[in-house]
Amino acid sequence: MLSTVQAKLLIVDDLPENLLALEALIKREDRHVFKALSADEALSLLLEHEFAMAILDVQMPGMNGFELAELMRGTEKTKNIPIVFVSAAGRELNYAFKGYESGAVDFLHKPLDIHAVKSKVNVFVDLFRQSKAMKQQVEALERSRREQELLLTRLQATQAELEQAVRMRDDFMSIVAHEVRTPLNGLILETQLRKMHLARDNAAAFTLDKMHAMVDRDERQIQSLIRLIEDMLDVSRIRTGKLSIRPAHFDLTQLVSNLVENFAPQVAAADSSMILVADGPVEGNWDEFRIEQVVTNLLTNALRYGAKSPVEVRVYREHGEARVEVRDHGIGISEENQKRIFQQFERVSASQVAAGLGLGLFISEQIVAAHGGTIEVESQIGEGALFRVCLPLQAAA
Repeated sequence: MLSTVQAKLLIVDDLPENLLALEALIKREDRHVFKALSADEALSLLLEHEFAMAILDVQMPGMNGFELAELMRGTEKTKNIPIVFVSAAGRELNYAFKGYESGAVDFLHKPLDIHAVKSKVNVFVDLFRQSKAMKQQVEALERSRREQELLLTRLQATQAELEQAVRMRDDFMSIVAHEVRTPLNGLILETQLRKMHLARDNAAAFTLDKMHAMVDRDERQIQSLIRLIEDMLDVSRIRTGKLSIRPAHFDLTQLVSNLVENFAPQVAAADSSMILVADGPVEGNWDEFRIEQVVTNLLTNALRYGAKSPVEVRVYREHGEARVEVRDHGIGISEENQKRIFQQFERVSASQVAAGLGLGLFISEQIVAAHGGTIEVESQIGEGALFRVCLPLQAAA
C-alpha cells in the first residue's frame, strides 16, 4: 500500500514561529516533518534523509533559499527533490520567476493559503509514494529476473547432467553387454562342445586331464562374471554410502607378495614379467580384502596396458604412510586422461579395445579414500605409468 511508505518533509525558515505554524499545517501520522532554521542546517538534514519535498523560505540570513536550491540541484542525492518556495515579499519583486529558475516546482506567497498548502503537499507526497512504490516494483522485478536466470542456469545444468547420465547409462549398458557376453560365449561353446561329444558317445573327450582343463576354463569364465557383478555392486554401495571398510592388522608387504605370486599365469599370458621390491614388513590396520582389490586392479591394468614390458611393484613406508607403487612401461596416459581415469566407466584410451567396465580405478580411489588415503598417477605418453597408493599407518576412523 502507498500509505505505508513513510514520507519525510523538510521545511526551512529562519523564524521558529513560522516553522511551527507550517509544521502544524502539513504534519500527519504518516509524515515526518524535519525543521531547519538555516540553509546549513538544512544541508545536513538533506544528506542524512530522503525527503518527499522541501519547503524553503526565500529570505534567510546567510545563504538564502535560492542559493540552497541551486546547491540541491547540483547534488546527486538531492537534485530530484521537489522544491516549493515561500516568500513574504510582494509579487512585484518577481521572486516567483527567479524561484522557478532555481529549480522550484511551485511558489507560495505569505500569508499562506491553508487549503493551497495542504493540497500541494498532498500531491507531492502522493507522487513520492508512487515513485517509491514503482522503484520497489522494479527492484522486485529485477530480483525475480535474476532468480529466473539462476533457475534457468540450474535447469540447464541439470539437463546437461541428465543428458550425460543417459549417455553414461547407454555406454555402460553397451560395455556390460560386451563384457558379459565374452565369458558367457565361452561357457556356451564349452557346453555345446560337451553335448556334441556326449551325443557321439565320445568318452575320450572326458578323460581326467581333459576334465581338469574344462573345469579350469569354466572357473575362469565364472570368475570373470563374478568380477563384473562385484564391480557393479561396489559402485552401487559407493553411491549409497554403504561401502563397508573393516580394518584389521596385517602386513601389506605380505599381501602384495602373495598377489604377485598369484598373478604368475596372467604375467605369462601377457608375455611380461613382474618384479616386487620391498624393504621389509609394512604393517597397519586396513581392510585386507579391499586393499587386495585395489592392488589387483592396479596389477591388472599394468599388464593390460604395459605393452609386454616389465611391471615393477614396490612396497615401502614414507612420511608416516604405507605406500604401494605399480609401474609399467607401456603406452602411458596423457595429462588430459589422467584427470578422468578415476571416473566411472572410463578407460585409458577410448580408441583402444580394453576389457572391463572402466570401474576399477573409480572403485579403487573410493576404497583408498575410505581408508583416509590417496591414490596418484604419474605418466607421460609412451613412457608408461606409475600408480601410487598412500595409506595412513594408523587405523582410519
